[in-house]
Amino acid sequence: MLAKTPPPPYYAVIFTNLRTDTDAGYEEMALEMVRLAAEQPGYLGHESARSGLGITISYWDSLDAIKAWKANTDHQLAQKYGREKWYSAFKTRIALVERDYGMNAE
Repeated sequence: MLAKTPPPPYYAVIFTNLRTDTDAGYEEMALEMVRLAAEQPGYLGHESARSGLGITISYWDSLDAIKAWKANTDHQLAQKYGREKWYSAFKTRIALVERDYGMNAE
């Protein structure tokens, strides 16, 4: 499902990753992070896909909202586990969305 974002400008946090062979607790943590992110002030939605390369894009109304999410205690624990056991490589990019257009499925 495509995220229903407001008219720009807003921010996108693009998280790309390569997984290790270790699954211990990954799926449960991923679901919990989606649930928690949705409760954060400034969260606008997310999209995620995996086919070898994993990509999750979350949308936020401000840089302050992104900083607050990064500092969330539960999110910090997920980041720690990601570095230690779930990802062999990852990259996070933050971008300002200035334009968007397209067609949403209803």
